[in-house]
This record gives sequence, structure tokens and C-alpha cells, in this order.
Amino acid sequence: MIRQTDQSYIIGIDGGGGSGKTTYARTLQRQLQGSILFELDDFIHMEKIRYNDNYEEWYCYYYLQWRYDYLVEKILQPLKNGLDINETIEIYDKATDSYTLRKFAVPAGTTVIVEGVFLQRPELRSYFDKVIYLDVDKKTRLKRALDRDTYIGSSEEIVSKYENRYFPAEDRYIEQCNPLLFADVIKK
Repeated sequence: MIRQTDQSYIIGIDGGGGSGKTTYARTLQRQLQGSILFELDDFIHMEKIRYNDNYEEWYCYYYLQWRYDYLVEKILQPLKNGLDINETIEIYDKATDSYTLRKFAVPAGTTVIVEGVFLQRPELRSYFDKVIYLDVDKKTRLKRALDRDTYIGSSEEIVSKYENRYFPAEDRYIEQCNPLLFADVIKK
């Protein structure tokens, strides 16, 4: 869906790990012709930053994982200012723990979807015109993670990562940002 305005319409798909954000966002992108999808996982810090032994795991995930400033500078702020994006942007490559360069061309007025966790944090929320929060319980999300996140390791390693890193960070997010209250739409 290309809008007849210079300002892009930015939709955030928020929710915890394993809630179905990527699937939902890709389905929405297919429905909104001409829309462009960005995944927050493309804006991750390298391991040497996001895994810091000076902090607990949840803290690293919540405070050190994401390159929010870069996302805002390269994508969100220009779109909110009614500008075209036509540049090469660093995208995180999980396989090599490095950045690859990818060319993006996003005309002003394009509907843009951003999917990822913690999208209603104060440093991001104001850039979204609409936020859809996928509210899925931890038990269901962990079951999905056990099927999906085999790159983490064994079932025990996956459970440990979710219980020590992801879930406590998500609890902090819910406590600090109250995403269920401020989302425009909640999907179960």
C-alpha cells in the first residue's frame, strides 16, 4: 500500500520472543502492497557488545542487544521527516557475527513495517504510527522456541537462554513500558 503523502506510515509488530512477530509481519507485508519490512534482528550489536560478563544475561539482552540509535538514524527518523531512504545500511549477519552492507530504497510515503521485541521503549515508540502487540503466553513461546531456535543448542540450552536472558528482559520491558496498555492493537 503506497500512501499519497510524503510521510511514511510506520507499523510496529511487537511481542516477546516466539510470539509470531516475523510470521505476522510477513503476512501483513503481503497484504499491504508496496510495503517494506525491516526486522529488528538486523540491527543487533555484535556479540562482544551484547554479551558482557559484567552484567546479568537479561540486562545484556534488554540494554545492550540492539542498535536503536542506528535504526533511528538510518530508517525511522528519515521516514518520519518525509524523506526518501536511498543508501547502503549495515545489517547484522548472525552466521558471521558481522555486518553486511545492503542497499535500501524506500520512497517517502511508503508503508513500513518494523518487527521486533521491545518496540515500545521510549527511544522507539514515537516513531510508530501504529503498534500491534502479539500477546502470547511464555509456555507457548518456549515450545515454539524449542522447535525453532536449534541454533542455540540443546533443548536444555534453549530453555536456559529463555529463562535467564529473554524472559527476564521481557518482564522488565512489561514492567517499564507497559506495552499491552500502549499498543494500538493486541493480538492473542
